[in-house]
Amino acid sequence: MTTSRSTSARGAATGTRGRAAGRDPRPAYECDACGHQPPKWVGRCPECGEWGSVVECTLTGPTVSGRVVSSRMPAEPARPIATISAAPARARPTGVSELDRVLGGGLVPGAVVLLAGEPGVGKSTLLLDVAQQWAAGAGSPSLVVSGEESVSQVRLRAERMGTLHDQLYLAAESDLAAVLGHLDAVKPGLLVLDSVQTISTSGTEGVPGGVTQVRAVTAALVSVAKERGIATVLVGHVTKDGQVAGPRVLEHLVDVVLHFEGDKHSSLRMVRGVKNRFGAADEVGCFEMHEGGITSLADPSGLFLTRYSEPVPGTCVTVAMEGRRALVTEVQALIGATVAGSPRRTVSGLDSARLAMVLAVLQRRTERLTLHDREVFAATVGGIRVVEPAADLAVALAVASGGLNLAIAPHLVAIGEVGLTGEVRRVGAVPRRLAEAARLGFRIALVPPGCGPESTGAGPEQMRVIEVTDVRTALQSAARASAE
Repeated sequence: MTTSRSTSARGAATGTRGRAAGRDPRPAYECDACGHQPPKWVGRCPECGEWGSVVECTLTGPTVSGRVVSSRMPAEPARPIATISAAPARARPTGVSELDRVLGGGLVPGAVVLLAGEPGVGKSTLLLDVAQQWAAGAGSPSLVVSGEESVSQVRLRAERMGTLHDQLYLAAESDLAAVLGHLDAVKPGLLVLDSVQTISTSGTEGVPGGVTQVRAVTAALVSVAKERGIATVLVGHVTKDGQVAGPRVLEHLVDVVLHFEGDKHSSLRMVRGVKNRFGAADEVGCFEMHEGGITSLADPSGLFLTRYSEPVPGTCVTVAMEGRRALVTEVQALIGATVAGSPRRTVSGLDSARLAMVLAVLQRRTERLTLHDREVFAATVGGIRVVEPAADLAVALAVASGGLNLAIAPHLVAIGEVGLTGEVRRVGAVPRRLAEAARLGFRIALVPPGCGPESTGAGPEQMRVIEVTDVRTALQSAARASAE
């Protein structure tokens, strides 16, 4: 017994020194009866229960969790990067221009896209149009698998939208094995799965839509898409916070993550890129929902402006950035009557915290405005949501215009962030914002210091750009521009 213990100690010490020194080969232990490899010498094999079957052996190669990982010949050898063709990764246009803009040119064969959005926002309508466009122009069939609707319901929607095509196939399935069977039969170039939370597989525990099932289904579909070169779009549900429902690993498994946003009471819809391995991840696509389906909006700025025959107090125009797209947006403000107690501060499409800050700055830094006891209502036009600080100056001018009952010139735009001391701070992408405003006919722009043509050396020739240092200067400049 003493000899066995001393042999074990010597073996363990030898193994430790070998691993520490990184030598190869190194001693290890293996059961002669069942092949189990315990981490140290034991008298009885913990796997099969045999006594005296564990012997010392020599193993080569790295270990993972105590087991040896042997090398093997790869299926395809590594090649110099210059000899590898990039053609298989080229994007193919979907036929929907705004979606191609967000995707970076189109869908890549074998890529997996996760499109998330609230129920009823229009995800199924958009993807049915994409599937029809693919079937008509890509030269390969497209397959739409619905786990929430019957094929008859999808057929009625397609008939209303005018998206019927012989190469567009429909199926209603909730089992992964059946979906893979449809892929074998149809051999599509595009697969649309609506939605991934409704599909389950019998080989995995858990209820449909659960974390385990969703992870297993997504991993299987990603593997099939890569192997067969099928462009795949998965529809995902969102939580109350607007995040993709299910395990966070879904966003790591797929190649592209898109969020479909929109207010049910507005016709405007936006597809926002969150992750994109094939292009920019900050692009935004604009769409308009109507009775006949959904259409792309190449120039959506007109949706966010109101045309007045005469200038109206309480309005000001700014240029918001949605991704890399500049959108000219109108901000409206209504100043109510004086009330006792705490007056209301109501916003629509704006950040309520930034509005409260702008009101406090106007109250403190200007002499003629009294806002602490008056109700203030502020909103954007067209259903767009503007929460970036670049809209602060336009909000301040709209509130001041409404409070003083003085209309701002309709051809003026205001861009800038307002600080607590009343200063106007610089924001990003000012040249792009000015170019978009000039394209729509605006002739005067109020910008932060250091953003004018004199400072940057660039600016629209047909636009007069005025640099303003603080809110008071901006109000004076707006008043002079309105009087001209």
